Amino acid sequence: MPASRARIDDVIALLAGEGYACAEPAILQPADVFLDLSGEDIRRRIFMTQDADGRDWCLRPEYTIPVALDHIASGSTEPAAYAYAGPVFRMRSGEPGEFQQAGLESFGREDFTATDAEIMALAVEAAVTLGLKAPRIVMGDVALLGALLDRLAVSQGARRRLVRAIVQGKGTDAVAALDPPAPDGEAAHAGLLKALEGQDPKAARAFVEDVLSIAGISTVGGRSAADIAERFLARAAERENPVNGDVKALLGQVLAIVGDPDAASASLRALADQAALDLNRELDAFDERTGFLAARGVDVGAIQFSAGFARNLDYYTGFIFELHDPARGDAKPVAGGGRYDNLLGRLGAKRAVPAVGASLWLDRLAGEAA
Repeated sequence: MPASRARIDDVIALLAGEGYACAEPAILQPADVFLDLSGEDIRRRIFMTQDADGRDWCLRPEYTIPVALDHIASGSTEPAAYAYAGPVFRMRSGEPGEFQQAGLESFGREDFTATDAEIMALAVEAAVTLGLKAPRIVMGDVALLGALLDRLAVSQGARRRLVRAIVQGKGTDAVAALDPPAPDGEAAHAGLLKALEGQDPKAARAFVEDVLSIAGISTVGGRSAADIAERFLARAAERENPVNGDVKALLGQVLAIVGDPDAASASLRALADQAALDLNRELDAFDERTGFLAARGVDVGAIQFSAGFARNLDYYTGFIFELHDPARGDAKPVAGGGRYDNLLGRLGAKRAVPAVGASLWLDRLAGEAA
């Protein structure tokens, strides 16, 4: 059965003792924020309504964005930490659309690796308080993967496809997504793509916009002619400079790395050295976070780091993790979180705000009545 009210109160007390102030953002939230950050596909998963002026609103689908919006509205420029527990509303296959969520968010701290470790350690402690005695911990690192793709000069289009494939759970097979897709629609545009290869970017952009203008096309799916031109140019560049076999092979080796953080770090360093890539700064931060986790009592040897692990939210920028209940047969996480340093800026903060947090799905955590 779901975690009892008494145990939920114990979690809030635990987090309050660590300096996390209780937050309770409004249940009715502006829908455009969630649509802008998560895309139109979320529209069918949230409960929406309109006000008299035609503005879209939704029932709170999660806590992180509402807590961040309230923090920005407060005008505070000091580091802040928040805890919460309450109902959220989202369509879920085979599960109720209204469910209870608890969690914690930390904004503004500059000691990144220590804060990462604190968030994970408190999430584990909260899960244990709610009745999960031995959570299985899965961890990844979006920043580390991003740094590797930077060093390998992988194009933005190929990166997006790779990450999407990783999120879909394709593991090492995700490397196949580095190649541009060749659907039927591309054959129809093959002549245009061929004409763009090798052209000066400014002239190529003007050429595509002229072709679209002649065809009477101004927008497609909300994209302007200029946006469409940019997509054609990116596709042409990928055709001209595909990801080479050596890069694919290295990324396949990286995505295959699974193990505890110390073993994973050693494997990543060995591959970086072999490929003459400098990932020392990122791997030093990785190791520092592992040290802080151990200092906070987390069994580092029990953590499963996977270089091919990603969470299905595009605002994560660094370390990510999930907690799983080994007794559940559906593989759904009972808690998850990570670092999202760009989110508050995208929500309107006037300066960059480092941020990291975690949420616990209380309906997936079984707790005995206290």
